[in-house]
Amino acid sequence: MFVQEEKIFAGKVLKVHVCTVEGTEWLEEVTEDTTIEKLKEKCLKHYVHGSLEDPKTLTHHKLIHAATERILTESKTVAEENLKDKDCLLLIKKRPPQAPPKMADISSEEKKKQENKAPDKDSILKATANLSTRNTDRAVTQHNIRDFQTELRKILVSLIEVAQKLLALNPDAVELFKKANAMLDEDEEDRVDETALQQLTEMGFPESRAVKALRLNHMSVTQAMEWLIEHVDDPMVDTPLPGQDTPGAAAAAATAPAPAPAPSASLEEAKQDELTEIFKRIRRKREFRPDSQVMIALMEMGFDEKEVVDALRVNNNQQDAACEWLLGDRKPTPEDLDKGIDTSSPLFQAILENPVVQLGLTNPKTLLAFEDMLENPLNSTQWMNDPETGPVMLQISRIFQTLNRT
Repeated sequence: MFVQEEKIFAGKVLKVHVCTVEGTEWLEEVTEDTTIEKLKEKCLKHYVHGSLEDPKTLTHHKLIHAATERILTESKTVAEENLKDKDCLLLIKKRPPQAPPKMADISSEEKKKQENKAPDKDSILKATANLSTRNTDRAVTQHNIRDFQTELRKILVSLIEVAQKLLALNPDAVELFKKANAMLDEDEEDRVDETALQQLTEMGFPESRAVKALRLNHMSVTQAMEWLIEHVDDPMVDTPLPGQDTPGAAAAAATAPAPAPAPSASLEEAKQDELTEIFKRIRRKREFRPDSQVMIALMEMGFDEKEVVDALRVNNNQQDAACEWLLGDRKPTPEDLDKGIDTSSPLFQAILENPVVQLGLTNPKTLLAFEDMLENPLNSTQWMNDPETGPVMLQISRIFQTLNRT
């Protein structure tokens, strides 16, 4: 008996289940070495009941493996596509490619885009050519804001002097400010971690340097030790931080003998002197304190420590602004920050004549607020929201804005 060669070397015969979108189903026999293209041709012949008259029919269909939802590659064989016996295949017509848009549709689409396009500068100028000019320049508004911040500092400096004179007339002023000063003594930033200080002094570092290093490095022993090692040859290493006395000076002040009681005739002068000392101590407590991390960063650039402190004070601890100040003409100077407003100016006179301001100047808390805002401008919002100091600040702002417009 004669057997065809292709039958002898044919692979394993599989029976696959074929379905169409119309619901037609049948079993198709295929060998493992048959290509997917041949399998698709057999399926289409069965589907159309005969020969494929239109050659495009073959290219317009595809076979999909139902279980894995993947399109079978026509150049691969049944075995390469890992088809198994009784697998289900979907014979689906390919979706025709989208027809290119007509020229009329393109024109209408472009026209719509042009209508929705934002106007350019020339179009705006042309459309607003007949409108009256108004002074709404953004630069002017920013300039006025900067002027207020500059003038506010001068106003506070002068108002502090007035408040001190008014409060000195209060018979209870000394007691009031002793309480206020006691509140300032509770400031955590003035305290030094004794355990951290002991660790550094046991390493052999002088106590004054160790205190300075800890304050600059937020009481971190490791960072303070690194700072001390890096600045061991720095001639300014023993210079105390602004507003902070050395331990030796503090100890001397603490052990200094108390002054002898003043004669009854000079009790009033003694009271004034005591009040003046309290004012000085409050001012010293409220002196500017540079941001330690920013200070270290600027000093590592090669700037002198005193220059860095001045730059940070002028620029409210802003590193970038302080760096520009150090590299520029250094205006304004730190001395400019302590200058008050002209006391004979209409602005200052209008502020002093305001009843809310007059009442506020007799409140010790207002003086403390002024001192705090003078050295820490970022705290202004806190005092603006305070029920005692907020109304005073609001009146100062309103008076300035009113006179600034006129």
